[in-house]
Amino acid sequence: MLFQPGKIFATPNALALFSNSNMFPIDLLIRHLSGDFGTICDEDKASNMEAIRDGGRILSAYKVGSEKVYVITEWDRSYTTILLASEY
Repeated sequence: MLFQPGKIFATPNALALFSNSNMFPIDLLIRHLSGDFGTICDEDKASNMEAIRDGGRILSAYKVGSEKVYVITEWDRSYTTILLASEY
């Protein structure tokens, strides 16, 4: 784990998406915390690594079925939220 997630939340819509897929929210959370930031661009990946080192918000994006799901850890590591891109 590269950083602490704080409290972990997921929106109802994100949980509903997972209930209809072969993935679980923990799968994306593990990837996020280990530095696999999913489908974001290289510039955003570099920004995430800087945020891990210096403090800042960390954003990952993953595909679950046909939906894009974000995993966002706040700058102060107080919480991490899993939500659909359309909820951002």
